Amino acid sequence: MLLLLLGIIVLHVTVLVLLFISTIVSQWLVNGEHTADLWQNCTSGTIFHCLTSSTNEWLQSVQAMMILSIIFSVL
Repeated sequence: MLLLLLGIIVLHVTVLVLLFISTIVSQWLVNGEHTADLWQNCTSGTIFHCLTSSTNEWLQSVQAMMILSIIFSVL
């Protein structure tokens, strides 16, 4: 029983770490000189230029759910 409890705790900590990484990491999508993630879209050429990616309502809801999931997971 103790081994099962330890396995569940390790699984939950692993999921929490992966949740933090997936929220914080930049460059989810890399396509040549264009990178995109949850927070911004960047293009790199002669000038490195970034724009916020929160123009879509669905993306704003994903951002909010990711932040809420981190808050509730920590609690």
